[in-house]
Amino acid sequence: MGSTSDVGRRDLVKRAAALGILSVPAIGALTSCATGGGGGGDDSGAKNKGATSAQNPLGVKKGVPMEAFIFKGGLGDDYAKDAEADYNRTYGTTVRHTGTQQIGPKLQPRFAGGNPPDLIDNSGADHLDMNKLSAQGQLQDLTALLDAPSLDDPKKKVRDTLYPSTIEKGKHKDAFDVFYYAFTVYGTWYSTKLLKDRGWTYPTSFDEMLALCAEIKKAGLAPWTYPGKYPYYVHFNIFAQIAKIGGLDKWIAIDNLEPNAWTSNDAVKQVIGHYEELAAKGYFLEGSQGLTHIQSQTAWTRGKAVFIPNGSWVENEAAPTTPADFGMAVGALLDGGSGDRMPHGTLRAEPSEPFIVAKGGKNPVGAMELLRILVSRKHAQNFATKVKSLTAVQGATDGMRLSPGLASAAQAVKAGGKNLLMIQLQEWYPKLTDEKLGGLTSQLLTGELKAADWIKKAQQYADEVAKDDSVTKFHRAS
Repeated sequence: MGSTSDVGRRDLVKRAAALGILSVPAIGALTSCATGGGGGGDDSGAKNKGATSAQNPLGVKKGVPMEAFIFKGGLGDDYAKDAEADYNRTYGTTVRHTGTQQIGPKLQPRFAGGNPPDLIDNSGADHLDMNKLSAQGQLQDLTALLDAPSLDDPKKKVRDTLYPSTIEKGKHKDAFDVFYYAFTVYGTWYSTKLLKDRGWTYPTSFDEMLALCAEIKKAGLAPWTYPGKYPYYVHFNIFAQIAKIGGLDKWIAIDNLEPNAWTSNDAVKQVIGHYEELAAKGYFLEGSQGLTHIQSQTAWTRGKAVFIPNGSWVENEAAPTTPADFGMAVGALLDGGSGDRMPHGTLRAEPSEPFIVAKGGKNPVGAMELLRILVSRKHAQNFATKVKSLTAVQGATDGMRLSPGLASAAQAVKAGGKNLLMIQLQEWYPKLTDEKLGGLTSQLLTGELKAADWIKKAQQYADEVAKDDSVTKFHRAS
């Protein structure tokens, strides 16, 4: 969610050493971004539109140059180059490709100068502030892409091949101007081999988790680890767990910064209390508070800890240290009790890896066409094979032989059915979640802060954001 992946998310904001699959608006990456609100630049994008046809529904003009900036984190950028190769063959040009982890530093001046590249994979710690770019009119509305026929079945629109949450998450108010390409599964990750060898079973409830943690600790292992340098990783579990137990409507109240949304929700008390208990009983690997995401993942793949909160990019990111027989898997959200508003199997699985098209680019139509190529079954499967991640294309991996982590993620999504959660708070207000709440979570997991104080301060911080006129607000319908 920097990524070396958000998915993602991912996408998230402060992934200082990269997370990527999670993708989110940057916290300040663009505080002094372009001010030329209608997109800036000249009208060459409009001039470079060609005639439409059944084979060329968006009207790409052949031979026109196109430029793509792709975040090169844990997902790499080879999957994009493969799609670009198909674009080049079809439209008689060569996409100018840049793979980088410095999206914001390299592109902020270009947006300000009115000469942005056409397509941008806006991920990683140093990404652009998409909220600000959208508010300034710098982003191309991608509705035409959604309504274009898919490459695989001309009778189907692109929008009909995607997870519906891809469209919901990509909107800024009424404009669909962010295309989340990956589909990230968030949750508690573990080794099936380790559990099997020890005779342990993945728990289904908070009570079972606590009982298993006691056994694990007695066996000389740490039940949990986490990247204390980036404690918002723990929010991947905490936020979704609150929604699972309390219901999506009460979580949406939190997304919408409603008064007392944290303090009046009993699920918040239950979930934060559970993490307080994990900390109090010493169930986190000693020193986790000082680890990066890579260090915590390495401790986990080397068997020092049993569970880790993460996103499905972890399989690709942790591949260098993962034993061949590790059996990476993700578990569904835990049950809190009989009063849970959502059933067992509920999962946080949502779009990540945000692509944007610059309205002021030279060839925005070509950029949308490249996205149409990326969501073809061919390239969705190529993405799954190369980076071990799902895409926004529903059913794209059906029938494929998948790596263990990806197979587990795909099965979890299938089992979740309609009970797939999407969390917007981290996307809309990353400074709140990753800095403010992240600081509280860090203190909670080291035993320096009680659950009641975490909740009280979380509400205080949310109220401050709600009252801050300098922060763009978003609203999610119930």
